Amino acid sequence: MSSEVLSQNEIDALLSALTTGEMSADDFKKEEETKRVKSYDFKRALRFSKDQIRNLTRLHENFSRLLTTYFSAQLRTYVQISVASADQIPYEEFIRSIPKMTILNVFEVPPLDGRILFEVNPNIAYAMMDRVMGGRGTSLNKIESLTEIEKRIMSNLFDRAFEHLRDAWATIAEIEPILSDFEVNPQFLQMVSPNETVVVISLETMIGETSGMINICIPHVVLEPIIPKLSVHYWMQTEKKASIPEELEALEKNIQRAEIPVSVELGQGSITIEDFLSLSKGDVIELTSKIDNPLTIKVGDIPKFTGQPGKAGKKLAVQILDSLKGGPEHDEW
Repeated sequence: MSSEVLSQNEIDALLSALTTGEMSADDFKKEEETKRVKSYDFKRALRFSKDQIRNLTRLHENFSRLLTTYFSAQLRTYVQISVASADQIPYEEFIRSIPKMTILNVFEVPPLDGRILFEVNPNIAYAMMDRVMGGRGTSLNKIESLTEIEKRIMSNLFDRAFEHLRDAWATIAEIEPILSDFEVNPQFLQMVSPNETVVVISLETMIGETSGMINICIPHVVLEPIIPKLSVHYWMQTEKKASIPEELEALEKNIQRAEIPVSVELGQGSITIEDFLSLSKGDVIELTSKIDNPLTIKVGDIPKFTGQPGKAGKKLAVQILDSLKGGPEHDEW
């Protein structure tokens, strides 16, 4: 059945047509049967569900935040990077959509097979390089005549930037991004077959006053082993596993082994600054508590028990008499 939802006006118009005889029930059935047939383009094979694309978008939203922080620190200027879109298209279509001369960084992501393409618009790439070289961040598009030094600066900058993908993908795979190739002409770069489905994450980027796009092209062969981890069912299972009894028991044991400071307060007193400055050996400071009053035992800085002083062998000790109740801290223990 069709998943479209009719509006109230469309429903009223349909009932009116059936009532007046403009459309019969048989015509309506034939139209429904016709709608069931949908054209399918095998060149644009959809290998990822909407949920999987949505989860990939969520992962790369985190990646874009990491890139924003990284480039802001490296370039010392205003940087804003955010996910603009996420689509699955044939590799050939992606190559046709990017400039004929651009910055192409090819990364391997072991232990996953295949390679990921990190395409940076020349306007953005030159603005970044200008900032690194001490300029204002203006863009000069001379991509055809990149010097070896300029290529080295750019590749180092993007190599360190793409390392943040490891943190962004930590929930689905442990990868080690490695820059394997640097190219400026997409026609010379053939990562997969032209009809291979790729996921393209487009990042809208602002460097100072220069704007442009950064595209991350991920072939299906890279994501194939971890596709189950991109489903909603996996994410729900992961959240549920976080509270299993075994993990809670292990956490409780670790907490029980933690050491905390315990102190005993003999009493308190107050003196003036003048008296404090004139203190000398043998002087006595009067405390507010009486000698037969129980002492306050503190755990950390919080009073928890009352006790009385004594000895345990040759060492000073304190015996717990009662616990302090009624305070706001008591409920926390």
